[in-house]
Amino acid sequence: MRLTSLAMAISGLFLASNVIAADLSKETAGYKAFVVEQIDALVADTEKFVTYLKDGDVQKAKQIYPLARMYFERSEPIAESFGDLDPKIDARLADLAEEGKNEKDWSGFHKIEKVLWEQNTTKGTEATAVQLLKDVKELRAKIPTAEVTAELMITGAVDLLNEVSTTKVTGEEEIFSKTDLYDFKANIEGAEKIYEIFKPQLAKKSEKLVKEIGERFAEVNALLAKHNKVKSGYDYVGYDKLTQADIKALAEAVNKLGEPLAQMGIILEK
Repeated sequence: MRLTSLAMAISGLFLASNVIAADLSKETAGYKAFVVEQIDALVADTEKFVTYLKDGDVQKAKQIYPLARMYFERSEPIAESFGDLDPKIDARLADLAEEGKNEKDWSGFHKIEKVLWEQNTTKGTEATAVQLLKDVKELRAKIPTAEVTAELMITGAVDLLNEVSTTKVTGEEEIFSKTDLYDFKANIEGAEKIYEIFKPQLAKKSEKLVKEIGERFAEVNALLAKHNKVKSGYDYVGYDKLTQADIKALAEAVNKLGEPLAQMGIILEK
């Protein structure tokens, strides 16, 4: 489900934010530090995930799978900038099919997801798990070399919402585990972190925009909270448990958020 108005917002973003005049070096450094923290946590949880797989502990592997992936999903504006590392870690089988590839070319979280939920076993995941951990550690090693700019952050925030609108909201991301809402929430949190970092600068130029973006984030988060079984932490219902009305409400809320969020570049370049 692609949201037309969100796509239009992204187009406007690229036209409007070619140059950000303000000195935002503090903000870009803050965001890079945030991503480093996220990827450090990704490495730690991936190590646990791999241990559970080696031990044959299906339940613990299933429990940590969506939680570990949230660190990656929050960090995608930078994580996806390192060539083929993103697809090696995060590619879906459908992505490979679009490129004329097959399961022999597949690696990463989703390959393990398929075995865990389709076969309810960890057998056959060993080699994939070892490679996944190696790729995640390589990603961590490369993060400090990333060039983080205000443009990358603003584009990344809107791209995270676009990812929600094109794969998360349709249930295409986690087709075996149905843990899409974890990814959905992580993408929203990643975008919201970027907004929070820029918020002081934005407030100097448009309190109205700051208020609108804050309200839109609150709306999306409130809808997601309805499907979270715990008040603190993350324990989302399976995506297949949502009604069409639930999905429509989430899609509309993301759409409404994307439009003002894309205006950050316009405001910051003034």
